[in-house]
Amino acid sequence: MAFNATLETNNNIAKIRLSGELDAMTAPLFKAAVDKAASQGAKHLVLFLNELEYMSSAGLRVLIFAKQKMGAQADIYIVAAQPTVIDTLEKTGFDQSVILVDEDNAIELEQV
Repeated sequence: MAFNATLETNNNIAKIRLSGELDAMTAPLFKAAVDKAASQGAKHLVLFLNELEYMSSAGLRVLIFAKQKMGAQADIYIVAAQPTVIDTLEKTGFDQSVILVDEDNAIELEQV
């Protein structure tokens, strides 16, 4: 599956939907979406990952970049991530820096 990152910003909340495989080749597309969200003044970042099949360390670096770029006060939500992606976040400890939301609770963030 080809990688895709789509951004929607509304009321200082940026929503990025990721699909496919996030690796060294595709990470710049994700980083560009994060840059654009930050430049639009987003205070919160919601990442919908239910269609993201894989995330390498390059994807993790973009998440760290996002946390730095958005600022310490900004919340980053990881919504409906696949078990392999959650495993990567947990093994690196980055799950402590984001808010993990399961698919059952994703509807609330969809409507924001």
